Amino acid sequence: MLDKVVIANRGEIALRILRACHALGIRTVAVHSTVDRNLKHVAMADESVCIGPAPSTDSYLNMAQLIAAAEVTDAQAIHPGYGFLSENADFAERVEESGFIFIGPKAETIRLMGDKVEAIRAMKDAGVPCVPGSGGPLGDDAETNIGIAREIGYPVIVKAAGGGGGRGMRVVHTEAHLANAIQTTKSEAKAAFGNDMVYMEKFLENPRHVEIQVLADGQGNAIHLGERDCSMQRRHQKVVEEAPAPGITAEQRAEIGRVCTEACIRIGYRGAGTFEFLYENGRFYFIEMNTRIQVEHPVTEMVTGIDLVREQLNIAAGHKLSLKQDDIVLEGHAIECRINAEDPDTFMPSPGLIAHFHAPGGPGVRVDSHIYEGYRVPPNYDSMIGKLIVHGPDRETAIARMRVALSEMVVDGIKTNIPLQQRILADVGFQQGGQNIHYLEKRLKEQKEKSLSIG
Repeated sequence: MLDKVVIANRGEIALRILRACHALGIRTVAVHSTVDRNLKHVAMADESVCIGPAPSTDSYLNMAQLIAAAEVTDAQAIHPGYGFLSENADFAERVEESGFIFIGPKAETIRLMGDKVEAIRAMKDAGVPCVPGSGGPLGDDAETNIGIAREIGYPVIVKAAGGGGGRGMRVVHTEAHLANAIQTTKSEAKAAFGNDMVYMEKFLENPRHVEIQVLADGQGNAIHLGERDCSMQRRHQKVVEEAPAPGITAEQRAEIGRVCTEACIRIGYRGAGTFEFLYENGRFYFIEMNTRIQVEHPVTEMVTGIDLVREQLNIAAGHKLSLKQDDIVLEGHAIECRINAEDPDTFMPSPGLIAHFHAPGGPGVRVDSHIYEGYRVPPNYDSMIGKLIVHGPDRETAIARMRVALSEMVVDGIKTNIPLQQRILADVGFQQGGQNIHYLEKRLKEQKEKSLSIG
């Protein structure tokens, strides 16, 4: 087993990793920026190292400082969590070249999956169902691009090969707008990602977002742990996630899971990963693979009983998977609500001092959060301050438990999106299940227009 791990992250995921390490008897090193010295995991870690000022470019994105932290503390490995450098192939490479273990896939795997064009090619070769598309990067010849779009059929979506997080994409409904959309997306991609390569896919108009969680040891063994539905989104950002996905049959789960695990073995995947799909009319269409632990991993843990971070640590230590596919049994239903420090109506960030905090409880309730009474939420990072997760024997019970938990949760001193989550959980469409990725934004727009008309 690993002896000492540097946690190269902050907030709730850093605390989550620390707890998994301590449960395994692994010592921890918490790195932190100057404004994060009062984070809960920093106080709980065996050692801590300040890696720079508040801006993430000078701290959590500073590769040299993170590796130096491992060197001065004699750590063996670095866990990147999610976000920041978790899917940066250059960082993974530098970690390994410096003599440390990167808790995640090999650099070449991250690089392959980070290039959306190459990732789609690799998945097609592995037999994973993909969205009809250009099959490669778009060139500069307008007539060729028009021909590709006609073959795919409108509407199409132009995407940046190096994009992610909802950025670097543009939907095109008519041929007249295609050339401009391609050029604009290329310019944006160059500015945001340093890579102007774009590709084209069929734009599915009413899909759901369904993803498959996998574990692989890089030694020829891989399993899947079922699916999650992450269709409740705003501006391509997930708001509510659940497992299993409503309406997905055991047969569908087994088949798409088999395809994903076979793809993992084919590309030599190592660690935890997630295959993200658009799901429409009973069919799965691969869009990308996240080569890290996901924000929404707790819902999978709740329905499987598997500690995914523990498995990451075991795999990084060189162990073969201790689990077989037959060991994975999905029990009940789990829902996660992301709790953000933001105005629930305008979505403007709301940093500041937490004057009072009360975490909900009860059967099947889990709170993953780094906040506490007296903690000051800094304005420098993502607004998520925690995750509220519930589990029940069925979806109806899980929804009921989540509604109670949200009503109990108190975060005074700043604004949070708890009122928004309460509206979502009370929404009839959400309660029915199986809504598409546009549903939440449509409902928010309707509510805003209604509010304005009343005013």
